[in-house]
Amino acid sequence: MFKKREKVKEIEEGKYLSPKFNEEGLIPVITMDAKSKEILMHGYMNDEALKKTIETKEVYYWSRSRKKIWHKGEASGFKQKVVEIKIDDDQDAIWLTVDIGNGISCHVGYRSCFYRNIPLGQIKNLEQIEMDFKERKKLFDPEKIYKNKPNPTKI
Repeated sequence: MFKKREKVKEIEEGKYLSPKFNEEGLIPVITMDAKSKEILMHGYMNDEALKKTIETKEVYYWSRSRKKIWHKGEASGFKQKVVEIKIDDDQDAIWLTVDIGNGISCHVGYRSCFYRNIPLGQIKNLEQIEMDFKERKKLFDPEKIYKNKPNPTKI
């Protein structure tokens, strides 16, 4: 679908998009809010999701838990509108800047999927590292929004 990867110089400094998808056909994506510059989430795209995102200017991901294309906001209504798409030097990671308006990005109910910090310093017990919640108030109730849809988080 995209330009075949043939030469390092062309991949690193050429003008054609030739993303490197992993052995599962996926490329990692970091998504940032255009206004706040806050990292909202990390996800993956396959070639079809990337193509749809480019063409529609709305974000599509590959859901690893559901094994299908996922139009972000399809169930919740909190769509991500693309402001900018960047790809790193060796074209194996994507950085999206999106407008979510007054929406949110986390299926747990917080604005960002990155709502906890890991403390720094000496570790006494790896099994009891207590994280610090930076977002304490959920912006919606996942039970009401997603109703009977299965939770994408897997143990």
